[in-house]
Amino acid sequence: MRVAVIGGGWAGLAAAVELTAAGANTTLFEAGRVFGGRARGVEIDGRWLDNGQHILLGAYRETLALMRQVGADPEQLLARYPLQVVDSSGFRLALPKLPAPLNVAWGLFTARGVGFGEKLRTAQWMQGIKARRFRLEADCTVTEWLDAAGQTAQLRRHLWEPLCLAALNTPAERASAQLFANVLRDSLGSARREDTDLLLPRCDFGRLLAEPAARWLGEHGASLRPGSRVRSLHAGFKAVTIDGEDFAAAIIATAPQHAGRLFPALAADLDYEPIATVYLQCSAETRLPFPLLSLPGPCGQWVVDRGDGLLAFVLSGHGDWEALDDSALTQQLAAELNLGQDLGWHRVIREQRATFSCRPNLPRPPATLGPRLFLAGDHSWAEYPATLEGAVRSGRHAAGLALAAI
Repeated sequence: MRVAVIGGGWAGLAAAVELTAAGANTTLFEAGRVFGGRARGVEIDGRWLDNGQHILLGAYRETLALMRQVGADPEQLLARYPLQVVDSSGFRLALPKLPAPLNVAWGLFTARGVGFGEKLRTAQWMQGIKARRFRLEADCTVTEWLDAAGQTAQLRRHLWEPLCLAALNTPAERASAQLFANVLRDSLGSARREDTDLLLPRCDFGRLLAEPAARWLGEHGASLRPGSRVRSLHAGFKAVTIDGEDFAAAIIATAPQHAGRLFPALAADLDYEPIATVYLQCSAETRLPFPLLSLPGPCGQWVVDRGDGLLAFVLSGHGDWEALDDSALTQQLAAELNLGQDLGWHRVIREQRATFSCRPNLPRPPATLGPRLFLAGDHSWAEYPATLEGAVRSGRHAAGLALAAI
């Protein structure tokens, strides 16, 4: 019953918890010193922040269930807000606390900065998408999908394109329309009003999941091996051998570029998108009109109000912002938000291969790699782009396959 999980990000943690709860003797390998992967807490100049700003939705049901399972109370650790899309140009779409789908309908027809005719056409388009169960006849780019639907005015610029970039980390001209439709299905198209809520952490991501999960695993007998990079893996019919140790089954839960090193058949033809998080400390009185604000550019995309005057700007996907150095990028974003030239403490975190590029018809690897070898990770969950929820779902699914194999 010894099962190995390679990779201590959210997919690996989800898999390890699922295995351990089912009674498996679980060993969790993690190359880094701490667990959490691309969503973990880091200390920067004496401040506990995140290695990148992440946003959660009420639709992340498996993530919320995993938090509860390991003793991390979402009601205490996450601030919940009915979704609003607000930007600095004056556009505002706010969903009220009404049952679905009335909340989305009311939000659409009371949106500021949009004419009534456009609202009516958009409502009809959304109803058509629902009638087709959010399935496209053929995948294409989000840009092509919006063009075909006649979504060419204000809602495209202020709603659909920013939401696409936030959800898929890929600009609309390169992003998969089917994956974007899947995201809309489980959020704005959900029958549960709570699924559209915005969830913002009240703490760093280490305290949100990684630390409680590691603590729970230790208390329930799992073997935790941070700082242990797996060098070799051999998958046989009766066992999986990892650096000379035999396991009844194993789950690879690393980033795709590392998975291909361990198991060459996983070497995938993936493109990657960069993400930058720009932290900027303003005066303690600084407040955004809503904790999540859309910036219509030319560089800015989204900014999160983390409280006490600390702002986190998020930039996803290849774009002009990449050509700016850290100081120039911070100055540019501050100017777009009209914060003035006298900047306080700031820090830029860049990840060049943060997520895979969600292009149309993207091939996704299978969860079963062999009789006793399985795969987890957001890149393997074909229903979603690179999201924390996709990572958690993939981890739980891979654990179920491993349990069935042993």
